[in-house]
Amino acid sequence: MTLPAPPHPLPAAVLWDMDGTLVDTEPYWIATEYEMAERYGGTWSHEHAMNLVGNALLESGDYIRVHMGIDRTPQQIVDELLDGVVARVEEEVPWRPGARELLTDLHAHGVPCALVTMSWQRFVTPILSRLPAGTFASVVTGDRVEFGKPHPEPYLTAAAELGLHPGQCLAIEDSNTGAKSAVAAGCTVLCVPNHVPILEGDGRVFADSLVGLDPPALGRMLARKG
Repeated sequence: MTLPAPPHPLPAAVLWDMDGTLVDTEPYWIATEYEMAERYGGTWSHEHAMNLVGNALLESGDYIRVHMGIDRTPQQIVDELLDGVVARVEEEVPWRPGARELLTDLHAHGVPCALVTMSWQRFVTPILSRLPAGTFASVVTGDRVEFGKPHPEPYLTAAAELGLHPGQCLAIEDSNTGAKSAVAAGCTVLCVPNHVPILEGDGRVFADSLVGLDPPALGRMLARKG
């Protein structure tokens, strides 16, 4: 009689990207960027907007300053972008399919979660307010780190705050920039592409959606990282 193989252990923690992964706020950012271009007489395109996905905000602000061609500093641009997207999020949080269900399941299995986002705290706060208190044991925002994604610092910070080695953690990302950050930190990354493609590579596993995924499935992904 052949005994069934033992189940893979669960991830020690799951580290979540936010924009495009937990919530689909990219359309909010893009709409606000176009509004800014109109307000200041600049030019913008969908291609430019996609080039910003996953980037640190001040880097995005500088990109907008140059490519939109407007007389605003990166800090001023970021402040105005945040004003626009926060107002939209306060009206409606656009959750990604399966995200809240997976968060609930991870909590039920005792798997801690961290939020690792390049958005700043004042944008993250209204989103966290729609989730149960303590959903994330650590929240790493873009205004807390010196180096943003694709640098590994954001994911290294989250793992350290959970008291874990990054190799014990599974990250969830929707962009190549974020995936680079997670892999460079030593995490396995579950890539769920949304608005932009993600390249194949070591330490990356792929899924079309979070719908139907559960903690044991994430454990299997962590075990088979390439």
